[in-house]
Amino acid sequence: MDSPAASQRNERRALIYALIAIALWSTIATGFKLGLREFTPGQLVLAGAIASTLFFAIVHLFGRSRAPHKPVAPLTRRQVAAAAVLGLLNPFVYYFVLLEAYDRLPAQIAQPLNYTWAITMAVLAIPVLKQRLDPRAWGGVGLGYVGVVILLTQGDFTSFDRFDSLGIFLAVLSTLIWASYWLLGRRWLGDIDPARTLIVGFSVALLPIAVAVALTDGMPTFSMRLVGFAIWVGLLEMGVAFLLWQRALQLTERAGALAQLIFLSPLASLVLIGSVLGEDIHLSAVVALAAILAGLFLTQRR
Repeated sequence: MDSPAASQRNERRALIYALIAIALWSTIATGFKLGLREFTPGQLVLAGAIASTLFFAIVHLFGRSRAPHKPVAPLTRRQVAAAAVLGLLNPFVYYFVLLEAYDRLPAQIAQPLNYTWAITMAVLAIPVLKQRLDPRAWGGVGLGYVGVVILLTQGDFTSFDRFDSLGIFLAVLSTLIWASYWLLGRRWLGDIDPARTLIVGFSVALLPIAVAVALTDGMPTFSMRLVGFAIWVGLLEMGVAFLLWQRALQLTERAGALAQLIFLSPLASLVLIGSVLGEDIHLSAVVALAAILAGLFLTQRR
């Protein structure tokens, strides 16, 4: 059992890793929409998965080269199987669902709706990780969710059919897949080096992703723009942020509370959506983000 000082250091490191991951994820909505202007969701998933798999392999090899004499136990069959199942869940299923939602919805709608996975994760952490949320944290979760609803409906609660219904369903489904992926990964794989398990998961996912793309959209034509979006999506969304966020979850004892920090990302992301994509950000976004930040304060304050 860690000492109080060690636990405090771990929580501090987890917070730093989580905030960096959130900053990277803030650019992803813009990257998705720009990429979907030129490629199909499946083609973008395939490009990103290839780039991220290469990244994980390099990270693992670099780590071993820095500590060549440090013994590392090989993954057991059960751990390999768990990593493979998680790979089918994400990136295979999750990113097909998420990018299809982005293809059907405006970025300022798809992005905050997808980010409600933090609420899903906070609730799922109770049965999966046996963690608990105190009443103040529950209040923060509820207030954050109210803010997201305001953002999605643009303040008009009498009109819920202005956006593509299938796109909304897919965005909501993505929150369940994403939260389940992280919580199951922590439960099944514990403190194993994330780079080792992600190599397995993403390598397993590459074949079904490639087959699905070949049978539906067709393989994308190689170009520097494809490489650029592969790096953007694969390294920022699937690569660097993946490792940082998974490491944060391994270090923290408050996964549900840490997940609420994810609501900081829409604030920066909406700025990019408005300035880069040119979407008119509705005034209700200001009210919604105020509610979200208030929810964050209630959840994180001790």
